Amino acid sequence: MKRLLCLPSTYLGLPILLACGLTWLTYDLSVDYLRGLLLLAASASVIVLFDVYAGVRIPEPVRFRARHYAGTRDSFVALAFAGLIAFFCLIDLTLFPIPLLDKPSSYALMEGGREHVRHISDMCWVLPPIGLLCARSKWLRNMLIVIGFLFPVLVIDRNRLFASVFSFALVIMLRRDEARPLPWKSVGFLAIAGSSVFSVLGILRSGPLENITLPFSAMYRAAPLGIKWLLLYGSAGPYNFSAILTKHYSNANFLINQVVPLKGSVVTAGTDIPLDAPTINVGTEFFPFLMALGPVGAVAAIFVLYGLLLWSVRRLRPTVPLFSLLIFLRVSYVCVMSPFAPQAFTWTNAGFIGLCLSMQVLVAWLPNRRLQKPIGDGQGEASATAV
Repeated sequence: MKRLLCLPSTYLGLPILLACGLTWLTYDLSVDYLRGLLLLAASASVIVLFDVYAGVRIPEPVRFRARHYAGTRDSFVALAFAGLIAFFCLIDLTLFPIPLLDKPSSYALMEGGREHVRHISDMCWVLPPIGLLCARSKWLRNMLIVIGFLFPVLVIDRNRLFASVFSFALVIMLRRDEARPLPWKSVGFLAIAGSSVFSVLGILRSGPLENITLPFSAMYRAAPLGIKWLLLYGSAGPYNFSAILTKHYSNANFLINQVVPLKGSVVTAGTDIPLDAPTINVGTEFFPFLMALGPVGAVAAIFVLYGLLLWSVRRLRPTVPLFSLLIFLRVSYVCVMSPFAPQAFTWTNAGFIGLCLSMQVLVAWLPNRRLQKPIGDGQGEASATAV
């Protein structure tokens, strides 16, 4: 398991294979629908095999533990960034109805400027890792962690909740003491708590499952309601991917709307996409590429995403810079979630990476008070701050 954490393909190839396995178990699939699963599984297998021999690895935990960000220029900029996000979370909850308390079905309503506020508050997932890594005071650290976990629940944003849980747990795993066993208790608690809240939010957000008419397997039908939600979320993407591949449906508008800002809506619900269940409308990260460019485009998107993941891993070496770590947390998360919904090839994702790169440049411009050198004839005690 420790070696798997250092393999980049663990965050892309293995989740795709897992989602394909869940899809195969959740549905009674026809032979035609198996083509889509085989395409995804074969691409993921190639990535895993290549990754084993490629030699690109995430740094060892000792490198992560050697970095102390609190009190540095990096932490100053990161905490200012976190404060801005927390402020927009407060605005989101103050100026607009809170879906969890007001009307759970209104979680997707973005009216009156809320969509602009949400562009910032959606980055709430970075608050727990920034609090864990950068906050010296316990109250500030705990406040950032609580906001990062609580805000997605209040606005019924399961994706952001998963991002918060994932990034927080991954930081714990990467900064563990190698002399001790893996922190399974902490990570297991986060996984169980996150999955439980996810299932409850799914019930509040989408209603009962009885009206969904898909070829579910006997195993799925016998599962408890909470497990059904997890299975449905984990398998819907590959299932719809396979369905659209089988139906040879073509429509480039969704990909264009996704990659061109303000071009149009990226919502797949209520469109003419021939989904087997209109309310289950996710289709993996590569779904828009499949509709626009066919199977070749979808496979190409998988390998481009793998290239982005390798780039983010390389940026961690040799000293694990803070903003490179945040980029890796984001890229690894969208890779893990790639079997479920498009998040990588979006302007919001590119914008976050651009922000981190910009903040890294800003940090380099700030004076570094930790680097001091003697001045004068060397006999005095005066010192100058290096800039």
